[in-house]
Amino acid sequence: QVQLVESGGGLVQAGGSLRLSCAATGSIFRLDVMGWYRQAPGKQRELVARITGGGSTKYADSVKGRFTISRDNYTNTLDLQMSGLQPEDTAVYYCNADVTNVAGYTFRYWGQGTQVTVSS
Repeated sequence: QVQLVESGGGLVQAGGSLRLSCAATGSIFRLDVMGWYRQAPGKQRELVARITGGGSTKYADSVKGRFTISRDNYTNTLDLQMSGLQPEDTAVYYCNADVTNVAGYTFRYWGQGTQVTVSS
């Protein structure tokens, strides 16, 4: 079993910054693609950013130039540095990870989510 635990959410004024972190623990042989998604009230969950094990990244157009995703393959952690936050960034942010176990099977896991609220 694998657990993803997010931290770092909160309330910030427009233009401010927050850093989200996600720690993966459990039966992990290899962490493959990891990512951050968000879901605002009444909207579908959407990709914010993702990063491969080799460090290749992909960002949603709405966050390019403002958010930076990074990972540490030794500590199995994933971060999202968010700057220039705007009210439209308000959402619950979820960490996810594709995890390969020792048997060679890959499963996708999700964290419980952390609330980010940006006030105008």
